Amino acid sequence: MKIIFLVVGKTNENWIALGIAEYLKRLKHYTAFQLEEIADVKVGKRSAEEVKKLEGEAILKYIEPSDKVILLDENGRQHSSRQFAGELQKWMNASPKRIVFIVGGAFGFSQEVIQQAEAKLSLSKLTFTHQMIRPFFVEQLYRAFTILKGEKYHND
Repeated sequence: MKIIFLVVGKTNENWIALGIAEYLKRLKHYTAFQLEEIADVKVGKRSAEEVKKLEGEAILKYIEPSDKVILLDENGRQHSSRQFAGELQKWMNASPKRIVFIVGGAFGFSQEVIQQAEAKLSLSKLTFTHQMIRPFFVEQLYRAFTILKGEKYHND
């Protein structure tokens, strides 16, 4: 099984990229993990709906029919770190070839992408940029694996 972290747009800030890189190194110990970037759509004269539609089409080209798709979305379900670890274990127990976690662009997801998702996950009631959520998520994913393995990283 492979975990894919699919994000719309490049990570522009070096300090964010460094944080992501640190947890990508750590995750390799636990799972096959891959970060994939899809080009964001330049707004220009496009409406938010047009941008979501175009980005959604790019996302859907990447998703395979057997994927378990989880959207990182402000309207998603919130979990504690232990609860998230439990959800991750359930998703892995279903034995999909790939679990794909997706961060959309600035305007969120198209309806077509939402329809492909098994779940929506929110990391906070606070709003973060779609770039800031990236290091937060990879750290939480790493934390989840350490919880599942009973390792001393997470403190209750």
